Amino acid sequence: MDAVLVIGRILFALIFVTSGIAHFAKLEAMTGYAQYKKLPAAKLGVLISGLFFLLGGIYIAAGFWVDLGALLLAITLILAAVIFHNFWKETDPTTKQNEMIAFNKDIALAGASLILFALIAWGTLTEFGPSIGNLAFFNF
Repeated sequence: MDAVLVIGRILFALIFVTSGIAHFAKLEAMTGYAQYKKLPAAKLGVLISGLFFLLGGIYIAAGFWVDLGALLLAITLILAAVIFHNFWKETDPTTKQNEMIAFNKDIALAGASLILFALIAWGTLTEFGPSIGNLAFFNF
């Protein structure tokens, strides 16, 4: 089971590590998009979000400070969803749908990050909440 958790952590973190790198590699383009979305101090916002994505992803993948990494990701994802994917302001149906998809993706990933944070910060899954059983097919 430990191997599955390590693989899961790495797969989950990969999108954030690559996104963090992209924030720095494509700084000017991402700053332009942030300015278009009227983010104050756009370049600083891109740098900070890139750093949070990169560190959060590395911490989770490496297995140290996983709770901090998950919290960094959750904060960044919630802010990105609200600031950049505010579908409720769009009038064009296609743009509105695309922004809603991006908003929902960010919120879902933030939720997964918060679950990971809670599991690490407060203990085991059984302490996390009620359970209806486990996924074991064979009990020996």
